[in-house]
Amino acid sequence: MLVLRSGLTRALAARTWPPQVYSSFATGPRQSDGTFYEFRTYSLKPSKMNQFLENFKKNVHLRTAHSELVGYWSVEFGGRMNTAFHIWKYDNFAHRTEVRKALAKDKEWQEQFLIPNLALMDKQESEITYLVPWCKLEKPPKEGVYELVTFQMKPGGPAVWGDTFKKAINAHVILGYSKLVGVFHTEYGALNRVHVLWWNESADSRAAGRHKAHEDPRVVAAVRECVNYLVSQQNMLLIPTSFSPLK
Repeated sequence: MLVLRSGLTRALAARTWPPQVYSSFATGPRQSDGTFYEFRTYSLKPSKMNQFLENFKKNVHLRTAHSELVGYWSVEFGGRMNTAFHIWKYDNFAHRTEVRKALAKDKEWQEQFLIPNLALMDKQESEITYLVPWCKLEKPPKEGVYELVTFQMKPGGPAVWGDTFKKAINAHVILGYSKLVGVFHTEYGALNRVHVLWWNESADSRAAGRHKAHEDPRVVAAVRECVNYLVSQQNMLLIPTSFSPLK
C-alpha cells in the first residue's frame, strides 16, 4: 500500500511540477522574444540643458548607428527641471552588451559627444523595462505632448494586480481622449513598478480628457478596483525634442 501511495504521489508531482502561474503580464511576448526597453533619465546642470540637447542633436546619428532610439524628451512638469528622458530598444541583454562595448570603442562618439558633455550632467539613472504582452508600442498620428505616468504597485507582481491594472488602463483608452503609446513593466529598478506612456495633442486637451474620465462610471469602477493594489503614483509631462522619433 505504501508503494502504491508513493507511486501515486510521484505521478501527481510529475503532472503538477513546476506549478503553472498565468497572468496577463507574466506570459506572452516578454518571455518569447527578449526585447526590452531602457529608460534613461539625465539630470542636467540648470544652465547647460539647451547646450546638452543641441550637442546631442548634432551627434545623434553616431549613437543611433548602434541601437534604436524610441523617443527623446525634456521634462516640462511633474519632475526635476532640466531633465532629459529617453527610451532605447534592445533585442536582448547580449545585444545591449554588444552596443555598450561598441560605443566604448567608437572614437567619434566618445570625442565628439560623450567626453565633452559629461561635465554638463549632474545625475544619470537607468531602468530596464518590458512592454506588457497585451500592449504594442504605438506611434501617435502627429506631433503633441506626452505624459509618463508611473505606478508603484504592491508587492506580489502582475499575478496579483495585473488584471485589474489592465482594466483600468483600457477604461481610459476606450474614452479616446488620449492615445496609449506603451505600458512598460520594470525588470531592473524599483520592482512592481509600471510606466504608462500617453500621447495628447496638447496639455489642455489632456486636461479636458481627464475631467471627462473622472465622470465616466466605467473609469471610476475600474480605478476603484485597481487602487486596492496601488502604493503610489506620479506623472510627468514630456516635450519631444526635434530629433525624437516619437514626436
